[in-house]
Amino acid sequence: MTTRTAQPATLTTTRTRAPEDDLEEFDEHPVRGRFNSAFFWVMGGYINRHLHQRKSATFADLPPTVVELGAGVGANMRYLPAHARLTAIEPNPFMHSRLRRAARSWGVELEIRSVVGERIDLPDASADAVISSLVLCSVRDPDAVLAEIRRVLRPGGRFSFAEHVAAEAGTPTRWTQRILRRPWAWVFEGCSCERDLASVIQSAGFARVDLTHYRIHSPFLPFNTHIAGTAIA
Repeated sequence: MTTRTAQPATLTTTRTRAPEDDLEEFDEHPVRGRFNSAFFWVMGGYINRHLHQRKSATFADLPPTVVELGAGVGANMRYLPAHARLTAIEPNPFMHSRLRRAARSWGVELEIRSVVGERIDLPDASADAVISSLVLCSVRDPDAVLAEIRRVLRPGGRFSFAEHVAAEAGTPTRWTQRILRRPWAWVFEGCSCERDLASVIQSAGFARVDLTHYRIHSPFLPFNTHIAGTAIA
């Protein structure tokens, strides 16, 4: 990967959802929110070692302006083109300071929109590319989020994703996912290890979907089954 020289990022004002919006708010929890921000900041390098090869292929050749769902603490900024402009859909306010720090480090122009993925406050057909990683597992309504992604993508725009998914039925991994689903979901802000996200994405109405199933090997057994790919609007 090409090395980029870090430069100060242009940081715009964080935008929040209008009070009249009738969609349920993000469940802001001061303990979970802070824990997840710290966890993904500390564990980012470890997680990236496992996912780097797939992400490098999936996020290759992104355009200079990108929308990211659940940008978190900025783990995917390393995959953006030089001098990229990122609109980060990130409702967890405890992620924002680290997200801004990552933007400064990578020289990314950043705008944070503190809204949920089910109601992205961007115009129709306004985005060339949307990306996500380890996000669709935790949204309340994946179908609604994918409908929003299709809405904001221009015709021919791309949605590139790297997500963890349910293991095959009857396997030790699936058994572990089921046993741990409630504490896992509480700790990781609603994250479900039992979603068949491949089927959800394939049935979301995209013109074309290309994805690959793969497995990583980490001590976090429920997290080890993944998909990565791209869907074209």
